[in-house]
Amino acid sequence: MTGTAASRAGGGQMPLAHNTDAHTHVELTWIEGRIEYWIRFGHEVGERVVDRRRRIVSFRPGAVFAFVRWAANDYGTVISRIDIVRAVELGSAYQTLPFVRPGGEILLKIEGWPKVEKVLQHIDAVEAADVDPCDAAPDHWRHVAHRMSAGHEPRPYTRERHQAWLKRREIEQ
Repeated sequence: MTGTAASRAGGGQMPLAHNTDAHTHVELTWIEGRIEYWIRFGHEVGERVVDRRRRIVSFRPGAVFAFVRWAANDYGTVISRIDIVRAVELGSAYQTLPFVRPGGEILLKIEGWPKVEKVLQHIDAVEAADVDPCDAAPDHWRHVAHRMSAGHEPRPYTRERHQAWLKRREIEQ
C-alpha cells in the first residue's frame, strides 16, 4: 500500500524503510515533566520542527552525539537513558535505536537516572578539560560504558589523552 493509499485507509503516512539521504535523524520530544528527549552534545546540521512539542535534528555521517531520554507517568520515572552514538555512512551497518533513523554506532548505552547522571557529570568533566565531547575518542565513550556497567569509576578524559587520540587519528587517516 502506498503512502497515499495508507492515508485514505486511515493509517497515516507510512514511514520510509530507510533514510534516503546521508544524515542520521533524531526525533526529539519535549512535554514538560512527562517526556523529555534532548541532545546533550553534538553538532546538528539540520532541524525540522514537526509541531510545538517535537522536532527532528540531523547529523552528518561520523558525527558523535549524546541523546538523552527521560519519561515519567503519574507514579514516577519510567525511563532514564543516555546513548552516545556515532552517525553512520549511508549503506553502512548500524545498530537500531528508538527515535534515531536509521540508527548508528552505539558507543555508550546507560539506563537508570543515577548512572545517567554520572555520565552527564563525566561529559561536564570532558568539557571542563576544554575538549568538545563530540571530538573525544570514541573508545573513551566505550570505556565509560564498560566501566560503569562493571560498577567502576571511569578514568577521566584529559587533554593528554585527547592529544594522543588526535595523533592516533592523524596516523590512521
